[in-house]
Amino acid sequence: MEWLSLPLILFIVLAVFGFKAFRVVPQQEAHVVERLGRFHAVLKPGLNFLIPFLDRVAYKHSLKEIPLDVPSQVCITRDNTQLTVDGIIYFQVTDAKLASYGSSNYITAITQLAQTTLRSVIGRMELDKTFEERDDINRTVVASLDEAAVSWGVKVLRYEIKDLVPPQEILRSMQAQITAEREKRARIAQSEGLKIEQINLATGEREADIKKSEGEAQAAVNASQGEKVAQINRAQGEAEALRLVAQASADAIRMVAEAIRQPGGNEAVNLKVAEQYVEAFAKLAKEGNTLILPANVADIGSLVAAGMNVVKHQQQHHPKHTV
Repeated sequence: MEWLSLPLILFIVLAVFGFKAFRVVPQQEAHVVERLGRFHAVLKPGLNFLIPFLDRVAYKHSLKEIPLDVPSQVCITRDNTQLTVDGIIYFQVTDAKLASYGSSNYITAITQLAQTTLRSVIGRMELDKTFEERDDINRTVVASLDEAAVSWGVKVLRYEIKDLVPPQEILRSMQAQITAEREKRARIAQSEGLKIEQINLATGEREADIKKSEGEAQAAVNASQGEKVAQINRAQGEAEALRLVAQASADAIRMVAEAIRQPGGNEAVNLKVAEQYVEAFAKLAKEGNTLILPANVADIGSLVAAGMNVVKHQQQHHPKHTV
């Protein structure tokens, strides 16, 4: 039994030795090894060999980006207004040795430094500026933390303010101020709209008057041109009417002349002249109180003969024209 227990003991010792001698480090992690209580090495990801009972893994660090919630705190602004501020830090371990021995607790150190820096930055600002310059606050806190965290083996990537909460009285006054500002902008916008509307109406009326006057002027020009054309047309019409009357008179005279040349034409003329002569004297007797008669009024035949002599005289002097 003693010979059988010795190999078993040796196997157990070798198993323990092998378990202690080999260490597998996961990706994005760093293990700090101490040998006899002193820093020896930082194990890289993968399989690593250690001397059992001499080497030990003292610290384990994650090399991933780590978010760290910064507890809320009360900060006082430059105009003595209290603000409850909380934020979040994103950092990463860049040096496992410094992270192990540079600070007893780098997470607590980063958190405390972030709070003190934030109070200092907000204390230099007025209340309204803290809401407007959150990006500047974040950059200032990151710069201050990154400068101090170098000796801790930590790289502060960014800081973000999650919330800024003023007291309820300040919130109510801010809300009232915002409401008043919006009402002011609404009134200004309304007045600007009315101003533009009045300008547009005045411009429209002016343009309408201009168009109206131009239309009236054009209408007057057109009317004068139309009147001119109408006068020309009337004159041409009157001239054409006179020409037609003259043409008709000439045609009538020509027809009378042709009738006189026919057999019995002179006798018909004598009869017509006698009838007109008698009719003329009859009208004179009816229309006037005074009647002037020729000396030979009783001799109508001689008067007709005198008239025919005139006709014959005209025919002799103008044989080619009609009477």
